[in-house]
Amino acid sequence: MSGDSRRFILIVLDSVGIGELPDAHLYSDQGSNTLVNTARVAGGLQVPNLGSLGLGNIAPILGVPRVANPTGNFGKMAEKSVGKDSISGHWELMGLVTERPLPTYPDGFPPEVMEPFQEAIGRETLGNKTASGTVIIQELGQEHVVTGKPIVYTSADSVFQVAAHEEVIPLDELYRICEVAREQLTGKHAVGRVIARPFVGQRGNFTRTANRKDFSLYPPSPTLLDQLKEANLPVVGIGKIEDLFAGRGITQAIHTKSNQETMVRLREQMGLVTGGAILVNLVDFDMLWGHRNNPQAYAQGLKDFDVQLGHILPLMQTEDLLIITADHGNDPTTPSTDHSREYVPLLAYGPNVKKGVPLGVRGSFADVAATVAEFFQLPGTGQGQSFWGKIAGSGQ
Repeated sequence: MSGDSRRFILIVLDSVGIGELPDAHLYSDQGSNTLVNTARVAGGLQVPNLGSLGLGNIAPILGVPRVANPTGNFGKMAEKSVGKDSISGHWELMGLVTERPLPTYPDGFPPEVMEPFQEAIGRETLGNKTASGTVIIQELGQEHVVTGKPIVYTSADSVFQVAAHEEVIPLDELYRICEVAREQLTGKHAVGRVIARPFVGQRGNFTRTANRKDFSLYPPSPTLLDQLKEANLPVVGIGKIEDLFAGRGITQAIHTKSNQETMVRLREQMGLVTGGAILVNLVDFDMLWGHRNNPQAYAQGLKDFDVQLGHILPLMQTEDLLIITADHGNDPTTPSTDHSREYVPLLAYGPNVKKGVPLGVRGSFADVAATVAEFFQLPGTGQGQSFWGKIAGSGQ
């Protein structure tokens, strides 16, 4: 069977981890278990479609019982890369393991970063500290409105974030400012992402808008996406996929502003793209609910996704492979508002794929890339161990 008659669909539930990794203590993430703790605090999850695929067979999750005959194959994966950010998680899913952590700035950015940045954009800045994005715009938003100085801040992740009121610094100018930062942040200061964080409103009621834009570090070596593209297969990225790979290996990018819109676009693309790969990131779990410690909304988001998943599964073609996983954790029940170093769930399904196969504990997210490489008969990146042989149906 030729590779171009197959289709791979990856759904990344951004931050939906499933238990602390053995080295979680090195990241102060002891006790983190995004799915299990969210279910406990919310009084149980309502995700029958995920449950039927085998989610409850991975770990005891309130409201998601084990099933005797799952329609999917199930397991969990450990992150081999150093870190717990979206970039390293997504890169590893596509076969690129990062061995050095991306730089972080718990005390803010040093003068050697800020001085050339401010000179290049022709403005002084406010903030320059670790902060919650929703908190810092309340703290410094009015001063920003009065002075026109953009707000620079970071988090526990490798990010350089620039917040600005859309009526003070128009979006195009904010994006240009972030492009300047991206160009300057290289070498030892090569942060994973520069993020534009626009907001609107008045004093005491500033709110972020959906016009966020990420400017990611360019992957230092090819990923499986490059191999798919070189094989002349469509590679469609929906949500922030293009941003996370800095466009590398993507043939079509569709930017969205919510989980709901992302799933609608996925359904549309499944009717248009008959071969190749469609990759989806559902950022609301992380951005809206994990970082804001809102387990009830997190649980509702999982319920809403599960309903959408029920619309996706009937659209699967005979030779399709669907993998549902995550890129890191972000437990909304812990005091931390940052990502957590966790295992991620692994669910694999296809109409012509075996059912109910336990995939165990995988040693790397790159096992996904290795599996998809074998699925498409591509060389792969040399990272990860394929589980395609365990799940391939007869005749494949």
